[in-house]
Amino acid sequence: MKLKPLGDRILVEVMESEAKTKGGIILPDTAKEEKTEGRVVSVGSGKVLESGKVQPIEVKKGDRVIFGKYAGDEFIIDGKKHKVLRESEVLAICEA
Repeated sequence: MKLKPLGDRILVEVMESEAKTKGGIILPDTAKEEKTEGRVVSVGSGKVLESGKVQPIEVKKGDRVIFGKYAGDEFIIDGKKHKVLRESEVLAICEA
């Protein structure tokens, strides 16, 4: 299934949480923290301003981003966790 976000929204594939701590302890599912990092899968066309112009989105497909813990709406697509976020909910773009 493919999703195309509308307006200033982006589709992000959430990265998986670590199953082990650095010390080697295996964490059960209930102890894992929800990951707030992901990779942009698709972006909308941009935000429509009051003047009628479209402001393009800064993030692009393939960017690694950090977002708030409770930001966006969650979906499962092809067995993987995804979130649809507004561009304003993205806190940072990770650069290598």
